[in-house]
Amino acid sequence: MSEMFEVIVVGGGHSGCEAARSAAVMGAKTLLITQNLNSICSLSCNPALGGVAKGQIVRELDALGGYSGVVTDASTLQFRMLNRSKGPAMWSPRAQVDTIMYGIRWRQELERTDNLFLWQDEVTDVVIEGGKARGVKTLSGLTIRSQAVVLTNGTFLEGKIHIGLTNFEGGRLGEASAKSLAQNLKANGLITQTLKTGTPLRVDARSINFDLLTEQKGDEDAEQFSYFIKRKPLVNQRSCYIAYTSERVHDILRRGFEFSPMFNGRIKGRGPRYCPSIEDKIERFADKTRHQLFIEPESDYTNLYYINGFSSSLPLNVQYEALRAIEGFEQAVIAKPGYAIEYAYFPPTQLRNTLEVKTIDSLYLAGQINGTTGYEEAAAQGLIAGANACLKIKEKEPLLLKRSDAYIGVLIDDLITKGVNEPYRMFTSRAEYRILLRQDNADQRLTSKGYSIGLASEERLLKAQKKASEIDNLATYLRKNAAEPDEVNALLESAGSNTVSQKTKLAMLLLRPTIGLRSLANNVPLLANRIAELDSDTAKEVIDCTETLIKYESYIFKEQEIADKMLKHENMPIKADFDYHQLQSLSFEAREKLSAIRPATIGQASRISGVSPSDISVLILFFGK
Repeated sequence: MSEMFEVIVVGGGHSGCEAARSAAVMGAKTLLITQNLNSICSLSCNPALGGVAKGQIVRELDALGGYSGVVTDASTLQFRMLNRSKGPAMWSPRAQVDTIMYGIRWRQELERTDNLFLWQDEVTDVVIEGGKARGVKTLSGLTIRSQAVVLTNGTFLEGKIHIGLTNFEGGRLGEASAKSLAQNLKANGLITQTLKTGTPLRVDARSINFDLLTEQKGDEDAEQFSYFIKRKPLVNQRSCYIAYTSERVHDILRRGFEFSPMFNGRIKGRGPRYCPSIEDKIERFADKTRHQLFIEPESDYTNLYYINGFSSSLPLNVQYEALRAIEGFEQAVIAKPGYAIEYAYFPPTQLRNTLEVKTIDSLYLAGQINGTTGYEEAAAQGLIAGANACLKIKEKEPLLLKRSDAYIGVLIDDLITKGVNEPYRMFTSRAEYRILLRQDNADQRLTSKGYSIGLASEERLLKAQKKASEIDNLATYLRKNAAEPDEVNALLESAGSNTVSQKTKLAMLLLRPTIGLRSLANNVPLLANRIAELDSDTAKEVIDCTETLIKYESYIFKEQEIADKMLKHENMPIKADFDYHQLQSLSFEAREKLSAIRPATIGQASRISGVSPSDISVLILFFGK
């Protein structure tokens, strides 16, 4: 510990693990400090990775050279592609994972990563010298020096757990909160506010009557997240189940509202809008007579099931009585209570687009302490923060992702320009270029960027390039070659599509909504032979990507054209110390907001609430000179 590290990462959650691994892989001597090495990457909120928009983020992490996708694949209990009934811009991969194996595999990866060291301790202070982060102090009395510090403390800063009238300090049930660090950073000028989140109770599977629940199986042809490391096909996937609350359940829960810390004012922080507690759902949606619950397995090594949708901070006896009123849970035995946790976070408008604190050089913040929800959003910030800490030390250009590059770019831009007043959750609707940011093309968008900074390997890059080449070649084949009427008319008729009377280009046939590339290949022998030539490892990905490319080509082109036009002014830089008050032609609100947030570019300025299009025109005219 007497040696100088280049990067110190504080916190061993999803954000911290991606941050520490990224910095180390890129060549920085890195130390990861966490309170408990046995809780590395704990899945405390739910036993799943991915989902709507979140699945796209996991794919992007993998494409950049991150590791969340690989660990998820190695721990998957069930895989589903969500939103298949919608267009491909909405498709979102999701995996139920083994919570025990997930943490073990992440720790294995950290311990075999060169340049990366682990230390179990609590960080109490960031050492700040001359406005720069230069190490940390710990509860055990150590002062550990570094050139950059990345904080990824999750819900541990001033964390307080609430179960009914009972409340106590904690960053997670059974783990201590971190009080001193938040005080240290506030004393150095950072602003903190309070948010809250929660988690449902866990139930012993032996006490659940699954015959009364609706089974939800995984996809028959289960996919995976990582483009790089192929796992064996999933066999014997674990099922999830669906249950429902009822008016009786709601009545029992309402009886406990007077003891709820959320309703009696003891919880001040605002909770996640899109993942509310069961009591919040009953209050906000009083017209609903029932709410859907997802019953999800936690591991092959435990009997516990997670009751997704039943997050609660009500007294334990109320949780217990209400649970037993749900069909299938009449004899339920609880292993862990549901609880709410209130914690400090740093409004992210205090950050640059690198996730570096504006007022403290070489200090980076990532994850839930920036006001976000979810493992995926946290991991994405961790990778960006860890990579940029390393790049700054090596005096290289930072890794910056635009909104048209990745969901990760949307996430960070939203945080630093708009801020948050409730826990931020990523949705496909937040991305204006979502047809460009599909889950199937993340490697085509981002692997070259990951390789350029030393995070993605050359092998990974070559694999992405080969796949891109196969997609281009197959698309060209479809545009150039045609099918005879007698080859495809039976298919067209069965699909409810008009038959053809002459040879028709395969790409034109594929434009029909009810015709897929695989069904076309089943009827056109030459196309089947062409597809058989594809690399078996990536054939499915190539077929899916090519079909999307052909079917949505005009939409993709139009969206790319819009993105390119926006870039004209998007990256126009603004001086960090510019005095907005000198521009009297700006509205007063714009001058105040711009002075507080300090956007780095015109594009960022345009997305700040209160800055109007006319204000942006003024800035373009001024800085365009």
